[in-house]
Amino acid sequence: MNDSRLSSLEQQTIALAGVAQAARLVDQISRTGSYPLEFLEPSIYSLFRFDVERVEDVFGGLSGVKLGLHNLSNLLASQKEPESRQMVRYVFSLLYLERRFAADPNMMAVVRSRLEHASFRAEHFSSNVNELCHSVSGIYQDTLSRLQFRIKVSGSAQHLQNSQNADVIRALLLAGIRAAFLWRQLGGRRWRLIVRRRRMLQASQSLSRGLGLV
Repeated sequence: MNDSRLSSLEQQTIALAGVAQAARLVDQISRTGSYPLEFLEPSIYSLFRFDVERVEDVFGGLSGVKLGLHNLSNLLASQKEPESRQMVRYVFSLLYLERRFAADPNMMAVVRSRLEHASFRAEHFSSNVNELCHSVSGIYQDTLSRLQFRIKVSGSAQHLQNSQNADVIRALLLAGIRAAFLWRQLGGRRWRLIVRRRRMLQASQSLSRGLGLV
């Protein structure tokens, strides 16, 4: 994947924004039981874009990850919003779980195969995003849920016990791991988040500004 219009840091920023967007949506659903469909769909559909030329195409265009860019900017700027603590925990948990996932090529192959099957069904039959989330949730439960490290989602018991919310959350966690895998493919590393924090903040703010967010 290569896009000459964007610098390496900008491409990494977009991929990391995909992680932040999944984390933000997981946090919102777990606390309120609601989610903005305009951001849920790009995150979920990113799981079915296997071969793309540009990093933003994974999310159907840069606007598909604008919630993630906005929240990534806030996190990098250390703005003390109420959800920041959970957001940071989810983001770094997703980055860590992606490493455990990438170390298991058999599991990666199973997930890829099942996502391709779900993609075929969605393409040839009228599957809405909630049906897709149910399919992806099953994939997550059969694979990543069996790893020793698990992401603990905190929130309202009422919303977490709702089966549809649970499906959406699991699907978003897998979408976050997909974005984390993309981020690492593009050269992203956890230690560079510290070294390049200010530069990445500038990149996320610049990309967000073009979408009218900041």
